[in-house]
Amino acid sequence: MNKTDDRFLKVLKEFIQSMIISLVFVILLTQFVIRPVKVEGLSMYPSLNDKEIGVSNILANSLGSIKRFDVVVVYLQDQNKYIVKRVIGLPGDEVEYRDEQLYINGKAVDEPFLNTDYRSQYTNADREFMQDLEPITVPEDHYFLLGDNRPNSIDSRNYGFFERSTIKSKSVFVFLPLNRLRKVG
Repeated sequence: MNKTDDRFLKVLKEFIQSMIISLVFVILLTQFVIRPVKVEGLSMYPSLNDKEIGVSNILANSLGSIKRFDVVVVYLQDQNKYIVKRVIGLPGDEVEYRDEQLYINGKAVDEPFLNTDYRSQYTNADREFMQDLEPITVPEDHYFLLGDNRPNSIDSRNYGFFERSTIKSKSVFVFLPLNRLRKVG
């Protein structure tokens, strides 16, 4: 072997080592710290838009508690996909919607994250933004989740309650498109 071959092998070895270290770092990062998120559909509109890309915080979900109105990423095992929803009901809560008003444990609760202009389009068109929901009690270790775009969301009204173990991360930091950079939830 000549010097050129030795240099080439050394550079190749360093490149492979760098790639392996980078791959291990990315795997650890995406398994324990942040989860990539691509929004699919309009169920969280206008808080999140279709095709937006960001990351969600795994660490905050693992180390912290889930609070009412947190935005969470849930894994649907039977469909092998992740969805983004908002926490409405916590374990033990009685959740009810009556006349488009949220009630938790019998008390009216405001939902300040809902876009009033978008919501009013439904009520002005003689449509309901949120249909009435009879009082339901959230079981222990479960959550009641809804999309912010209630008329166009498949959520706990369809899937039922979500177990704590299916919630994989919370909050979404949108970085694409760049002109919509922001944190949601």
